[in-house]
Formats: sequence, structure tokens, C-alpha cells
Amino acid sequence: MSPDADGIVRDVAKGIQADLEHLTGEMTSMFVDVIPEFRHDDAVRRLMVASTSSNLAAILDMLALSISLDDITVPPAAAEYARRFAQHDLSLEALLRAYRLGEHMVLQWAMTALRRLDLPTDEALAAASRIALLINSYIDQVIEGVIDIYENERRRWDTRSDATRAAQVRAVLDTDGLDLASAEKMLSTSLRGWHLAAIIWSGPGSPGPASVQLRAGAAMLGAATGKAPLTISADEQTCWAWISSTGKPALDLPRLESELREHPALRIAIGDPSSGLDGFRQTFRDAQRARDVAATGAGPDRALVLHSQVALVGLLVDHLSDVRAWAGRVLGDLMRDDEATVRVRETVQVFLDARGSFTDAAARMHIHKNTVHYRVRKAEEILGHPLTENRLDIEVALRACAQLGIRYAEGGRGSKGAGGVMR
Repeated sequence: MSPDADGIVRDVAKGIQADLEHLTGEMTSMFVDVIPEFRHDDAVRRLMVASTSSNLAAILDMLALSISLDDITVPPAAAEYARRFAQHDLSLEALLRAYRLGEHMVLQWAMTALRRLDLPTDEALAAASRIALLINSYIDQVIEGVIDIYENERRRWDTRSDATRAAQVRAVLDTDGLDLASAEKMLSTSLRGWHLAAIIWSGPGSPGPASVQLRAGAAMLGAATGKAPLTISADEQTCWAWISSTGKPALDLPRLESELREHPALRIAIGDPSSGLDGFRQTFRDAQRARDVAATGAGPDRALVLHSQVALVGLLVDHLSDVRAWAGRVLGDLMRDDEATVRVRETVQVFLDARGSFTDAAARMHIHKNTVHYRVRKAEEILGHPLTENRLDIEVALRACAQLGIRYAEGGRGSKGAGGVMR
């Protein structure tokens, strides 16, 4: 290939690199839209984004710096994502499909960048052929490594001591028409009493192996309920746990919160107690919803999330963009993030929770009743109407903003309906 052609390939790579952050988001959104297996929880989704970003960076560095294919290996983030894919028992075919779809998208970007250079036809065709060959060779080489990583992890994961139990629990959770007796036989435990499910995960900054942290979390849950939990590993960073008993499980919240403070990287989401086979499943779905709320990042330092405290917004968490727009229309400038508006908003939330009692709200907030009066009047000025008008919508919107981390965005229409809000 001529030196001029090498320069063209480098120019194409640099053109893509200039917009890489936006293009990475475009590619990961395409994966989620097209491949069902890519619809992960927040933690695994971040790993998917890192995997995609690292592969794109490696491809563009290869084009821009003429890196030899012999020096190409699977990027660490992509290797970890392949392992996590295997741990979740997601199909290798779905992972490989993503690589091929990604290859096609990168080629489209390259052709777009090439057209912008307005080159003679022969030079453009030669560069396009070279770029396509290099990208295809990179994908082929990395895919070979990804297949090895996935299959080795799948074999390792399948030999874990709790792999069989995990498969049985998943079957009980997911199999329609499964009767109680069959479910009890599969789990070798009674499902006729009460159940309380929890999802335990290790966040960033864990001081030791995640497995140690997860065992500590399960032990804390057992100590706070007085019952030994049934636990399974969902992946290397997450475990699921159930407390089962003949009576409704009691949770010693102060003890659990106190012990969690000794493990700052550990997080627990807990469902509502429920009974029977349906309850075994429902309390787990509750815990998943609580985990989803925690994943929005509204309370990054919050180690314990109870479904009972976030049940309403848990129903909304899958529709964040719609909730943002609706909350903006309801609250308008009451969503602003300046200190004074935040105080007004928090006071209104407590006031409404106190059923409109200025005295009760003042006592809860440890402020003077006149201060509550003033802030409520200020809120009504911002809204343009009394709190008694549209009260339910206001309460729900305030709760959604607080628990889902929804924030005001500049450019809205103020108190008459700010439709643009963002987390």
C-alpha cells in the first residue's frame, strides 16, 4: 500500500476518533435495541459500554498508528464482558452477532469519513478496501479470543458448587405452570410459608474479593432476620438471597444498616415479604425493582434499599424518559437545583406527607411552623396554583425526582411546564 494511502487510512481513523464518544453511544444503543441479551442491569450495561469503547479505540488505534495485527489481543474490558456474558448464561451467538453488527457500523462510519475527504476514485477505493480488510481482520482475531474466554468461563461457572442450585432457582422463578410440589422438590425446601428476597452486590471500591463481600452481605441478612438465607450467585459481583420462615420474616433494620456501614462497597436491595410459591417469586421481583431504583444513582451512598420505600417509583423506573418529561410539566421550576428551591421542594414533600399539617411538617423537619408556611407559599408561587390543585401528581412527581435522581434541565418553560428534565 502506498504512503499516500496509509495517510488516507490515518485521516479516516482520526475523523472517527474526533466523534468517538457520540459514536460509542450510538453503537451501544443499537446493541440494546437489536439484541435482547444486551438489555442488562446498570452494572453490566456499564461493562458492555466499556467493552464496546475499548474495541473501538483499539480498531482506530490500529488504523491511525499502523499497529500490526500480531499485536492485537482482546481488550481487558471486552474480555471481562465476555466472562460476565457466560456467567449470566447468555448465548455466545448473541455476543458474536454484536461483533459483526459493530464491524458493519464501523465500516459505515469509515466510508462516511472517506467521502468527506473528496478523493479521486482510485485512491478512495484502495483506502476503502484496506480499511475493510483491517477491520475484518481485527474482528476475526478478537472473536477467536472472545470465544475461548466465553467457553472457558462457561465451563468454570458450570462446575461451581452452586451451579445446579442456581439453575433450579432460576427454573422456579421463570417456569410458567410449575406447581408447588414440583418447585419444593427442585429446591429441597418448603415454599408454603413466608419469603423475603434480597439482591446483594458489590459496588466499586471493594477492599477485597467480591465473593468475600457477598458472603458477608448474606451473613448480615441472616443475622438481621435470625434465619439462614438460601443464596445463589447471579454473577461474580451479585448474589440473590431468600429468607424463608413459617411466620412473616422480621428484619432488624438498625442492625443491618449498622453492619453495612462497615462494608462501604456492599449494597443490598430487599423485597417485601410474601407467601407461597407466588410470594417466592414476587418478593424477588420486588427486590429487582429496588435494585433498579438504586441503579439510577439517585442515592449513590445508600447501601440499603427497601422495596417498601421505593415501590411507587419502582413501577416507573423502566420509563425514565417519560417520567422526566411528565415531572417537568407538573413541577416546572420547582425542579431547579439551586439551594433555595431544593429547600422549598423538600419542605413541600414533607408537608404533603404530613397530610397538609404545618405543625407536623415543622416538627418532622425541626424548623419553625412559619418557615413551613413561607416555603409552601413560595412553592405555590412557583407552580402558579395551590398545592391542593393537582396534589396527587405533585406528590408523585416529587417522589420520582427524589428517588430516581431526576433533575431540572435549563431551557424548559419554567413553572408553566418545563418539559426538559434530565437525570
